[in-house]
Amino acid sequence: MKKYINKIVALGAIALFAASCTDDGELTTLATVNFDGNLEASPSTVVLTPENKYVPVTTISWEDVAFPIEAPVVYTLEFDIPTDTIGANAWVNATRIVVGEDVLSKSFLGTDLNALALDLGLEVDVENQIAVRAVATMDRTVYSKSIVLNVTPFVEEITITEIYMPGAYQGWNPATASVLTAIENGVFRGYATFPAGSLVFKITPEMNWDQFYGANGNGIIALGSDTDLSVPAPGSYQITVNLNTLTITAVPYTFGIIGTATAGGWDADTDMTYDHVAKRWTFTGPLISGALKFRLNDAWTVNYGSANGENGEIVDGTVLLDNSGAHTINEAGTYKVTFGINQPPATAVYSVDKID
Repeated sequence: MKKYINKIVALGAIALFAASCTDDGELTTLATVNFDGNLEASPSTVVLTPENKYVPVTTISWEDVAFPIEAPVVYTLEFDIPTDTIGANAWVNATRIVVGEDVLSKSFLGTDLNALALDLGLEVDVENQIAVRAVATMDRTVYSKSIVLNVTPFVEEITITEIYMPGAYQGWNPATASVLTAIENGVFRGYATFPAGSLVFKITPEMNWDQFYGANGNGIIALGSDTDLSVPAPGSYQITVNLNTLTITAVPYTFGIIGTATAGGWDADTDMTYDHVAKRWTFTGPLISGALKFRLNDAWTVNYGSANGENGEIVDGTVLLDNSGAHTINEAGTYKVTFGINQPPATAVYSVDKID
């Protein structure tokens, strides 16, 4: 009897093992998946110019990858310098563009391919090579063989000295919008304060709506785009626009007053608001007798103080960068304080006016 029981147990174990093997056979991780299809670029040689900025200049396409289960496949394109696609760190610094689920091609406008080439550090007005490969992702990731794009990027010569930033913060009027001044050829910088509910804006090359730039996603701007640009939250920002690469950044940027004359003493700033018409930071409110200095973004990294120990009311006073001095408020009251940085920024001009 015991021998029969042992045989039954053994047969049961074999059956369980067989069932286990059958189940395992259904796991996709046991199946091999390859990216066998060819990757193609049409055309594979592109000379970029201002004339083809806003038209498709190349289309990259590939065949679908067969995974052992039915589910969407996410395709991504990777771009890199050919020498950076070999070795232990191959493709580590590649630029990646997600194409989408079950999408088998991606067309590039001239401006997009030009921006990609410049971001990779390619030399302008010279034919360069860009390595490209496609990536398919489902329950694992597989890669196509790479191909080479021959691309000649360019930097457009821009000679204008300022552009404008109309938006909800000022009634969408280009004639009274914040001015962004050229800090180098084609690169502009300016400031604005965005109240709650008024976070959107556009960029115009002139004080009108004849031409305008809107959002094109991921910090890229596009001529004629109806999609508004925006900042993430209310506050004051430093806006930098690069018309060479059609990129934009918005960085929180607020000067404040600090010192024993302010509500926060030496422990906390009282934020000022940027007046884009006067091009000055302003504060209107109560102050008590004591010291007053200016600093940026609640930190002492950038701060301005009075070298001469001015006190009381003052018009067009001078404060110096990283100076330990302070202006003295003589008596408590309601004040209007203004502050504006000079160029070069080693000095700034300020005023203190008692209004009550």
